[in-house]
Amino acid sequence: MKTILTSLLTKKWFEPFILFVILINCVLIGVETYLQLDWITLVQQAALIVFACEILIRWIARDSVKSFFKDSWNVFDLVLVLVSLIPESLFENGSWVLCIRILRVFRVLRLLRAAEEVKLIVAVLMRSFSALTYNGLFFLIFMYLFSLIGLNLFKLPDASTADDDTLIQLTQYQKMAPNAPEISPDPYGDLSESMFTLFRVLTGEDWTDIRYNLLHAEELNLINVSPWVITLFHVIWYIISAFLLLNLLVGAILNNYQVIMDETRIKE
Repeated sequence: MKTILTSLLTKKWFEPFILFVILINCVLIGVETYLQLDWITLVQQAALIVFACEILIRWIARDSVKSFFKDSWNVFDLVLVLVSLIPESLFENGSWVLCIRILRVFRVLRLLRAAEEVKLIVAVLMRSFSALTYNGLFFLIFMYLFSLIGLNLFKLPDASTADDDTLIQLTQYQKMAPNAPEISPDPYGDLSESMFTLFRVLTGEDWTDIRYNLLHAEELNLINVSPWVITLFHVIWYIISAFLLLNLLVGAILNNYQVIMDETRIKE
């Protein structure tokens, strides 16, 4: 029995068949958000049966229990199948049902094991995780530092505590340089908003509008900062975040990609 199932796993049609079922399953997960049809439910249940049989075959054909669970893909598939087998009728709490449904959507991630190239990319990301963690921490330190600087330099007066003259200036400022969108708060009103503003600058999303608005605020004496300081602050942050810090992340990933490629060639 074990020999038959082991040979089945090596058949050329086995992986393409599983891939086909995964694709159908993924497509129908999206279709179910628009249509609730009986045949879609039946196909989804059939796909789940195929996934369960696949896991069972891999379990029977395993070399050992340790080898089975040592393969992270086996554990990943097993968890997804077990979650999908949990009936929603067991839970009266709507939040638990919602959690189960959300976890089932992760079946889409089974596509990650569809091809060797995809597995290689996942392996690179996993190998790069520690480097990405330290680079991310380095990035957050700089973002926190610049957020504090921006908060102290560019925070506009609070309208609830401002005097009459300041309120007039704030009203004039909102007419001259409204935030985009107008309902958005002061870009540097508090620490969290300041950090979000810097993230916006990083993405390049209309970040020059922030500079122009601050220049108008300086003209109205709402902030006591020179125009060149406003410009220099945002340009320096954009250079550091968009070019230096992101390139560090890309460099770490590319380095690990080359390492894994070399290891793969040695194994072959």
